[in-house]
Amino acid sequence: MALIAGPTASGKSALALALAEKHRGTVINADSMQVYADLRILTARPTVDEESRVPHRLFGHVDGADAYSAARWAAEARAAITEAHDEGRLPILVGGTGMYLRTLLEGIAPVPEIDPAIRKQVRALPVAEAHAQLAAADPEAAAKLNPTDTTRVARALEVVRATGKPLSHWQTRRLGGIESEVRLAPLILLPDRDWLGERIDRRFADMLDQGRAEASALLARTDIPADAPVLRAIGVPELRALFAGETDVVQAAAAGALATRQYAKRQYTWFRRQPPPHWERSSATETKVLLGIIETKFLI
Repeated sequence: MALIAGPTASGKSALALALAEKHRGTVINADSMQVYADLRILTARPTVDEESRVPHRLFGHVDGADAYSAARWAAEARAAITEAHDEGRLPILVGGTGMYLRTLLEGIAPVPEIDPAIRKQVRALPVAEAHAQLAAADPEAAAKLNPTDTTRVARALEVVRATGKPLSHWQTRRLGGIESEVRLAPLILLPDRDWLGERIDRRFADMLDQGRAEASALLARTDIPADAPVLRAIGVPELRALFAGETDVVQAAAAGALATRQYAKRQYTWFRRQPPPHWERSSATETKVLLGIIETKFLI
């Protein structure tokens, strides 16, 4: 099984497609935003033409109003990998959501079900207040998390409140990982940061222009909870502000590009430090070169 990971805009999708076309592969999404049907352009999902060239799985298969989790993704990814193997195809995981990949490979922490009342109470807190309360209840988790990361801060706080034990306690015991069951061929893309930043700026300006219709349709829906993850996809808040007359196109593009750069920086750091040292890492940016690396080292 091939695994192509790295920050947004690093060239993962192009490499996955090239690898799948050459080696009879199935591309399996490992990006937490590309699962949503509502957003193709703003999440940089493969185009309809690209999806028609080789089998793609777990792209755009979730409605924006639905709850989704790393655990659900891991179960679906496992099924997609089995399907690819049964069809004699090479499974190719591609994405930048480290938590998804870790859950699939290492397993999921057996955290008990969270009391809905506790979850509702925690999720209603402003992120700054939630982080302050987390610092008091679980200082280790608070120190590790970005204070503005609404989802992860809330998760850590609700776990310690509901179970009386920090999230780290549960994460030491993981169940259901497939790492020992597959021959993994990982390649992490870590291109030059300046190159990546310039590419993000160019790409986001195009995405903002082309993604207005899908953002408008998403924001017009009345059945999507205000805290739904899909509404936090980069580009959606910026277009919401633009539609409301709170900003102009130049400001929206600058804000979205900055948010994307900040996200890419966090991804870059995670993929540089967290995966095992023996996972291959490359700063190359040409698809042909990257294809040669993964073929030479793992597939030929």
